[in-house]
Amino acid sequence: MNIGDVAERSGLPPKTIRYYEDIGLVTPQRSSNGYRSFRESDLHKLTFLGRARSLGFSIEDCRALLALYEDETRASGDVKRIAKEHLTRIDRKIEELSAMRSTLSHMVHACAGDDRPNCPILNELEQG
Repeated sequence: MNIGDVAERSGLPPKTIRYYEDIGLVTPQRSSNGYRSFRESDLHKLTFLGRARSLGFSIEDCRALLALYEDETRASGDVKRIAKEHLTRIDRKIEELSAMRSTLSHMVHACAGDDRPNCPILNELEQG
């Protein structure tokens, strides 16, 4: 398969596929003229990576998960550890976003939003 075919089938843009190749996550074969030739195994890896990235896993997490995916002697506990660490990061981010939302909501409700120059939002941002 050429890069266009594998892009269509994996749902990833060609630029992303080239990037994954550059950082060593996939290694397509090269023909004598330098064109990439992707195998079914490359397509499976790219689909795997696309799904993992859509769940927010970092590139390094993806690298580790891909290595475990390819290791038939892997321990599922290793996979679970990576997923649990990522879930903890997601939970932390949700807490941070919730606090940001609460603060901003309070600021928006405190502002009359009329023609007067006094603005509690700007005052709050100034004071930090």
